[in-house]
Amino acid sequence: MTDPIELLIQGRAHELAPGFPVRRVLPSVKRRTVGPFIFLDHFGPLVVEPGGDGMEVRPHPHIGLATVTYLFEGGIFHRDSLGYAQAIRPGDVNWMTAGSGIAHSERTDPDLRPTGFRMHGVQTWVALPRTHEETAPSFEHVEAARLPAWSENGAALRLIVGDYAGRKAPTTHFSPIFYVAAEMPAAAKITVSPEHAERGVYVSHGTAAIGDRLLGVGDLAVLAPPAPVDIVAGADGAKLMLLGGAPLDGPRHIWWNFVSSSSDRIERAKADWKEGRFARVPGDAEFIPLPER
Repeated sequence: MTDPIELLIQGRAHELAPGFPVRRVLPSVKRRTVGPFIFLDHFGPLVVEPGGDGMEVRPHPHIGLATVTYLFEGGIFHRDSLGYAQAIRPGDVNWMTAGSGIAHSERTDPDLRPTGFRMHGVQTWVALPRTHEETAPSFEHVEAARLPAWSENGAALRLIVGDYAGRKAPTTHFSPIFYVAAEMPAAAKITVSPEHAERGVYVSHGTAAIGDRLLGVGDLAVLAPPAPVDIVAGADGAKLMLLGGAPLDGPRHIWWNFVSSSSDRIERAKADWKEGRFARVPGDAEFIPLPER
């Protein structure tokens, strides 16, 4: 019998900001992308005490990608150089198209600070196709109520971005893609649709079995094409992110927060940030300096 898992990637520890640990899953030495997804960070669950900092990511730049933030618990407040200021809560989606260049900050939602809260979520980057790498930057917030949601054998699924199993999310996208959040009680079973060329399953909570392989938190299973694949939740249930789409239209360079098909373009973005040519985030005088390497 063919193994439904082509490759297994384990997330590695990384600190997004002081006191804010994450698991970095993509890019990996084993594989850089799954569909257009070129970056995946998983944070939490963690407890932020009353008055605590939680997430405090100062303004920083991006080019050539879109950021996608999805929360299971907690809240983040987004500000960007286009002037958008938007809180994101569990089930909502923040999609920010960096394109030719944008700066933004991500901080704990100030409404949650006084009482404390739990924080748990996933942030991904989607590499833009070459035809859209220099598109004008934009920001879109999509409330949970606008996203397709359905049940499958007791599991609750929500389509965050793209097309999947006959459903379509309203979220902006530029190439074939799917991104689904699945919350599964113990022993629930779902089937990953075979319609996309590249597919991955990330475990953000609990355990889940694919064939005879048991996956735990921090595991990303890259699925073999093109058959449907069954997933069964473990004894404590599971929270999964199903993701993928069409392969990228060529290799991408990644340096810090910049993604591009051109290394020269990344050098230009580095110089632009260092020399202050990116637009600033209104009301936020702080910024993260260009790293030395």
